[in-house]
Amino acid sequence: MMSLDSTLAQPLAYRPLAGRRSADAVHCSNCATRNICMPSGLSVADFVQLDAMICTTRRISQGEALYRAGDLFQSLYTIKAGSFKTVMVLRDGREQITGFQLVGEPLGIDGVSTERHMCDAIALEDSVLCIIPFQMLEAVCHEVVTMQRHLHRLMCSEIARESGLLTLLGSMRAEERVSAFLLNLSLRLQVRGYSPTEFQLRMKREEIGSFLGMKLETVSRMLSKFQKDHLIEVQGRQIKILDVDALRRVSADGPMPSLAPVRECVSQ
Repeated sequence: MMSLDSTLAQPLAYRPLAGRRSADAVHCSNCATRNICMPSGLSVADFVQLDAMICTTRRISQGEALYRAGDLFQSLYTIKAGSFKTVMVLRDGREQITGFQLVGEPLGIDGVSTERHMCDAIALEDSVLCIIPFQMLEAVCHEVVTMQRHLHRLMCSEIARESGLLTLLGSMRAEERVSAFLLNLSLRLQVRGYSPTEFQLRMKREEIGSFLGMKLETVSRMLSKFQKDHLIEVQGRQIKILDVDALRRVSADGPMPSLAPVRECVSQ
């Protein structure tokens, strides 16, 4: 039996959360989200190796941290259900949201280069994650070229996402930022089989403002403007896009950054 001392000595990313960590078997081969988080072209033998590697899930309640900045990096995670935000704390103590992650998207890539996580990963709602031990993933990549390429694409797409965020924050007007955010979220939901025109925002408007480099009042004003112009309907966090083409034209004169963490920026 594991002692209390040995439990507390574990890195945060591996500590059980009050019995909510699941030991249920996870099988990539029959998972409903495998087409989102795994590459195409994997053989039956490849899935056997993946099923042996990704063998546990973890449940995180809304508002809890999967890991914190400075925690030891040991695993990547794929969101099986729910959604997350990643947050960096600036030198003056302010928080900057650096991304929102949806089902099928990875978490933890920030820790690969330094072996320490660079940000906090916080659940926006009750969520379930697949745990992917990084050393085991590297071993699989040596044998499965398709997975090796997929890992490289994850790294490259993260660089593209960060460049897109810099473009958004540095050169786009407020209405362009909000329209780009809504269109990007719409596309990512469509890839997952959800409605691209009617969805609920899992994040607060303050959090959207932090991500877009805007004040809460500006986010609210832009949403109200879009609603007045009959581009969207807003009811609390519920969004309905009425005119996708018109919403796209809002950003027609500026660059459209890639804000998606993974597959979307690879496939476009």
